[in-house]
Amino acid sequence: MRILVVNCGSSTLKFQLIDSETEEAIASGLCERIGLDGSITYKAHGEKYELEFALPDHGVAIKKVLDMLLDEKLGVLSSLSEINAVGHRLVHGGEKFSSSVIITEEIIREIESCNDLAPLHNPANLLGVRACQKVMPGVPNVAVFDTAFHQTMPKKAYLYGLPREYYEKYGVRRYGFHGTSHSFVSDRLAKIAGLDKEHSKMIICHIGSGASISAVKDGKSIDTSMGMTPLEGLVMGTRSGDIDPAILEYICEKENISVSELTSILNKKSGALGLSGISSDYRDLLAAAEDGDENAKDALEVVVYRITKYIGAYFVALGGVDAIALTAGVGENSMKMRERILNSLGALGIVMDPEANAVAGEEILLTKPESKIPVWAVPTNEELAIARETARLV
Repeated sequence: MRILVVNCGSSTLKFQLIDSETEEAIASGLCERIGLDGSITYKAHGEKYELEFALPDHGVAIKKVLDMLLDEKLGVLSSLSEINAVGHRLVHGGEKFSSSVIITEEIIREIESCNDLAPLHNPANLLGVRACQKVMPGVPNVAVFDTAFHQTMPKKAYLYGLPREYYEKYGVRRYGFHGTSHSFVSDRLAKIAGLDKEHSKMIICHIGSGASISAVKDGKSIDTSMGMTPLEGLVMGTRSGDIDPAILEYICEKENISVSELTSILNKKSGALGLSGISSDYRDLLAAAEDGDENAKDALEVVVYRITKYIGAYFVALGGVDAIALTAGVGENSMKMRERILNSLGALGIVMDPEANAVAGEEILLTKPESKIPVWAVPTNEELAIARETARLV
């Protein structure tokens, strides 16, 4: 079965064509600047192509992607009939969706009812669904939700200390995100660490520009660092993570700005970028710190400290840990950031293996045999996870 995986943003569209039997990515790419001049990065046959196209809307972007997949020179398909299904990343399913679903008009209405919880993401995700339905009528579409994996959290983990009416009336609670990645990596970690997933305790650290940590017990998420939105939790590339809520009113009054303006600052201009005043890219911060920049040093220390605090908290919440995974851009590739994180976890008996940590981008055990908890680098693959879910349902 060949599955087209679509991850649609407001002005972007990431895609992969995956063979569900071999789990090979036959082709992949990224459409950018949709609604403006437009460009497509396309990978197939071991080659990478960068092309300029007019992409006035997502429908045109999907059409261009399909044209490239069918192109005589660049393509990998002889007919659109070879695409058996389309899997879509949907950011927020609220409490309505605890698993992936085949998309119908009724399902779309249910997703739209969650739009208030993710106003920047869900409408854009649905643009991709509508575009695929129009260009490929009759081909089944599947929604895979970022929030679904965390719907197993108990009330004590997802309820906030607010008047209960806000939860009952407006759905104000912790939902968690990166669920597709946490699910994929926890499955893989259980296998490589030799664990019985149904009787295991794992901590999954998805550390990239956006970052979250989850506590996974017996294969189910029991807590996660992101909240009602992806803003809560760790200090990230540009997101503040946990802060005192009273800070919002204080800064708004001092700076004479609105709550929405400050929320934008907390999402886009805070985190490592805001603390350092340099960059949200940890490679830039590590280089600046080595050159003696104190703000870069502070930013890195804050980021690592918040990560280790959450790992410690989830160690207690789980009642011990069988294995830990580091994944996503930083977790998979930044040896220096991994070293900082692992060396901060000595109280848990974790002992890093420097030679293993020198390997980037691979699945590898990062700790020595005497380490009380094994820590693995586990590459995530959200597109493959979406393809698996799509194949399972279709």
